[in-house]
This record gives sequence, C-alpha cells and structure tokens, in this order.
Amino acid sequence: MIKSEEFFKSEIEDFEIGDAYNAIFEEAEGGDVGYYSLPEDKELVTRIEAFCLEKDLGSVENIVVIGIGGSSLGTKAIDRLLSLTSKRDESKTRRRNDKNLIFMENVDPNEIEENLKDVTLQNSIFIIISKSGGTIETTSSVKYLVERFELSFEDEAFRDHFVVITDPSSPLDQFATDFNLSVFHLPLNVGGRFSIFTPVGLLPLCMLGYDIGDLLGGAEDLKKSFFARKEDDMVKKAHFYAKNSTQHPINVLFSYSSAFKYFNEWFVQLWGESLGKISRDGENVGLTPIGIVGSVDQHSFLQLIIEGPRDKTVTMIKVNNFENGLKIPDITIPHLEKTNFINGSTFNTLINAQCDATMQSIKDQEVSLDLITIDRLTERSVGYMIFYYELLTSLAGYFLNVNTYNQPGVELGKVILKEKFEN
Repeated sequence: MIKSEEFFKSEIEDFEIGDAYNAIFEEAEGGDVGYYSLPEDKELVTRIEAFCLEKDLGSVENIVVIGIGGSSLGTKAIDRLLSLTSKRDESKTRRRNDKNLIFMENVDPNEIEENLKDVTLQNSIFIIISKSGGTIETTSSVKYLVERFELSFEDEAFRDHFVVITDPSSPLDQFATDFNLSVFHLPLNVGGRFSIFTPVGLLPLCMLGYDIGDLLGGAEDLKKSFFARKEDDMVKKAHFYAKNSTQHPINVLFSYSSAFKYFNEWFVQLWGESLGKISRDGENVGLTPIGIVGSVDQHSFLQLIIEGPRDKTVTMIKVNNFENGLKIPDITIPHLEKTNFINGSTFNTLINAQCDATMQSIKDQEVSLDLITIDRLTERSVGYMIFYYELLTSLAGYFLNVNTYNQPGVELGKVILKEKFEN
C-alpha cells in the first residue's frame, strides 16, 4: 500500500533503535499520550455513524467546521486527499457526497463573509471544535453566527444545527450541557494536532460519506507493524533528522499531487508545533517544516534545493495510480514540436516521470532525500499516512529530547492577546 525508501545513511546502533521503540511503547502504555490508542476505537466509529444516520443529513448542503489549527487542518487534509478519487469511484458503496465542507478558521473578516455567502441556517450543520473550550477565534465566530442568523441559545434551531466537540467539563462543554446541544468529547490525553482520529476529524468526514472505519483501519495497520518492531526505517529517519538538526534544520515535504496541498499544511503544524521547543537539556531545538507541491514547485522552490544552502532534507511523496486515465492528446502545436515526445501519454505518467526526474536531480546533488510511494489514495492508505507522520513526529521528539505534546510558545501568545484587550 505504502512504500518508504531512504537514500541517506543513518548512523544508529541497534540498541538505539530498541531504545526508541521502548520510549514510544512506554508513552503508549503510560496513558499520558492518548493518540496511540485511537486507531482501535471501533466504538467511536459506531457512535458517529449512528449519529449521522439519526441526524438525517439529506437536506444539509454545508458542513461548517468552526475551529482552528488541529481542529481543522487534519479534516481539510483528508478531504482534499480523498475527494476527487472518491467522487470518481462508481464501484464504491460509500462515496464522498456533494456537501460543501466549509472552514471558519481565521478571523479575517473578508474570508468570513466570502465563506458564508451561500450558507443559511436551514441548509447547514455547524460543528464547534475547541479542546480547551475557550479558543478566541472559535468563540468569536460562533458569536457572529448567532447574530447573523438572529438566534437565541434556547432556540430549537440552534440545537438542531450546532454540534460541539470539546474536552469533558470544559467551558464549551458546560455551555453545550446548559443548552442541550449534541456533544462529542475529546480524550483529555490527546492534543489538538494529534486529534484527527477523534470526533474532530471523524465526525465531519463521516458526514461527507467517507468510510471512517477504513480510515482508522489504515492507521491500525501501521500501528501493528510499528509495535511489532517492524518499522526500523522510520526510527532511522527520525534519528537522522534529530542528529543532523543543526546541519539540516529544514525538512521539505515535496508532494507530487495537488491533493497534498492541505496535507502539507497539516504536516507543517504537526512538525513545527511539536518539535520547536526548549529541550530537556535547556537548548532551543527544532526542525523547520516546508510543504511544496510537484510539479508546480519544480518551477520555484526546486532551484533553492538544488543550488542553495545545503541545510535541507527532502521527502518526496509519489502516487502510483491516480485512477484517472486522462491523456495528453496527439496534437502538434506549430513551433512547439519538441514537446511531442509526451503525446499520447497519460497525465498520471507525466507527473510521476517528473517526480522521478526531480528526485534524481536532487540525489545527484547529494541532498539528503527519501521517497514515500503510495499505490492509491484511499481511506486506508490516507489513514496509514496520517499515523506514519504522527509516529515519526513522536520519534523525532524523542531523539531531540523535547516534550513533543505541549506548546508553551503558543500559550504565551494567547496570554499577551488577552492582556492587550483588557488594558
């Protein structure tokens, strides 16, 4: 389903690999880091699917997610990865439906108006997501919607069209209880950027028609392999990143499909917020993530990789089968005959040939490089990929000797914002 190849040498001893596995096993068994157990939560899948059936979503045109960062990026990434393929696959019994997925993330007023221009209360479901229950961007957006639709919190329409996802006993949970809103709780030991396999991601994705059981199944496939100590290459990759973090502090994810646009953004948050820390040794450490898309960025960022400073590692992602036989017509454009060598080939063949050629050019410059190949973009393969990067982040955090799961730098900004408005 997914194949990983590394073209750099990781100088790591067998005992260090064993120590890394043990550290992750201890995190999983200790209970403080809860994302490891999410792939096996079949009961949650059943609850969410039952809720979607009971909600009778037939007349709903818009799923509006009100949340930011980990509350939105994962859902956006998975929908982008799967939407085109799912809509084309007539053989599937469950396919992505035609509902609009809208995100109220940023508090940019122009974006808010643009996103909501065709949204009414009657044709929409609004999912309010905040782990802490007090995210200022989220609460501000909810206040705007209440005013826009002339709602009262006691209105039946408010209960029918708004759903809450939050921590148990958070202020938002207390609000939902007081006004009898439907609520899904987040596990207390799962941080926002690791929450895609909680109701944060599973609820809106189920409403869109995706097979969320298969999504978790892909993650579970990798979990079983990792906990059977069969993922040494992943451990070596994380070790290489950490050991060379001062020489190669920039990690470029070069994804060869436009479907990865939001996956790259999800990776940037996961990698940056998890690893940019003051280590337990008191050092400022971290790795800088950059996400780019091929073949578009062959014509922009590739030049910097090839001839710029040798401060980068590159991971390329390639999809073998786009499940689309669209061909380049056998047409000659006058004066442009030199491009005829590609005539009759599929666009699938072209983009993967470009990926191979770009990868070879990077290897020839001795830039640290690895390749991830995905057979097809399905719920199962995407679930596997999400869990792969979550595990890789935990491993890199272990080797960097940081607390991978907190974000004190982000919290500091929230304190300063509050002080500005109170003074």
